[in-house]
Amino acid sequence: MTRADFQRLIDDKTKPIGSLGRFESLAVQAAAILGDMTPSNASASLTIFAADHGIAAQRVSAFPQEVTGQMVANFLAGGAAANVIAAQFDIPMTVVDCGIAHPPRRRDALVDLSLGGGTADSSTGPAMSPETARKAIAQGRQFASGIESKIVCFGEMGIANTSAAALLAHKLSGISVAELVGRGTGLDDTALSHKQEVLEHAAARTGALAPIEALAEVGGFEIGTMAGAMVGAGTSNKLVVVDGFIATAAAALARAIEPDCERTFVYAHRSAEHGHRTLLDWLEAEPLLDLDMRLGEGTGALLAVPIIHAALSLFGMASFSQAGVSGAPPIS
Repeated sequence: MTRADFQRLIDDKTKPIGSLGRFESLAVQAAAILGDMTPSNASASLTIFAADHGIAAQRVSAFPQEVTGQMVANFLAGGAAANVIAAQFDIPMTVVDCGIAHPPRRRDALVDLSLGGGTADSSTGPAMSPETARKAIAQGRQFASGIESKIVCFGEMGIANTSAAALLAHKLSGISVAELVGRGTGLDDTALSHKQEVLEHAAARTGALAPIEALAEVGGFEIGTMAGAMVGAGTSNKLVVVDGFIATAAAALARAIEPDCERTFVYAHRSAEHGHRTLLDWLEAEPLLDLDMRLGEGTGALLAVPIIHAALSLFGMASFSQAGVSGAPPIS
């Protein structure tokens, strides 16, 4: 069935056309991508991609780089926000090491796609080589091919990754650094001003860049791998649930690499991170939720899953003819 077919089905349900607003368009998008209208068949999963960033040495984060590995250990132990929300919805969670500088001692259950012990400092030189950037995209695509769920949520963990995301978004969109830089893990005004200065310097090293060149110059390993996974999942007709600012930067990269994959994207929420609203506007994306969240980890994406399932349930409504309701609008 085509998207138009699913739209006709929704329009013939016992309600005024369009009366459920974006809930209806979400139902049509999900059904058209998945080829299935049954919520119970739309299984979901969460993958968290983790890596470190050399630009953390410039004190652009309120937390030290060691926290990346410590939080990954927390994910593996089941103690993070993403764990408890995923458990609430019975969504399995996978953690991927894309390049953690200080990985946890216990690595069983941690998927190893490490590209090194964190990127280089993009304020002084390229974050990675072009070959490594291409490898990040390729391994993300390959990883996505092994995901069995129909709905894929992607999250991230990496100290200083709001800096990498802001720089990548700047290079892809042309939006100024000032409009994209934010407080990340909770910087005060003085630290935020310093972060902007560092990012302005990093951005000024290079001019206009092609998408893979931009990834190579500003990183990071987890953002590139996530972008590749979004491309891989999107081109295999999985519904890709995009989380917050960092995930949206990855989505912008995925779209630049493979424009058609964006039709499968559901933007979960508008985060409190300063640049997220600006980036969403540039992408002409309207997220489902606005809860003032800025944690990452895929937490916002997880909250979108029950909304997607509920949207698909609309196809279980009776049609006007089935319900014997008169006054149905004409369906062409």
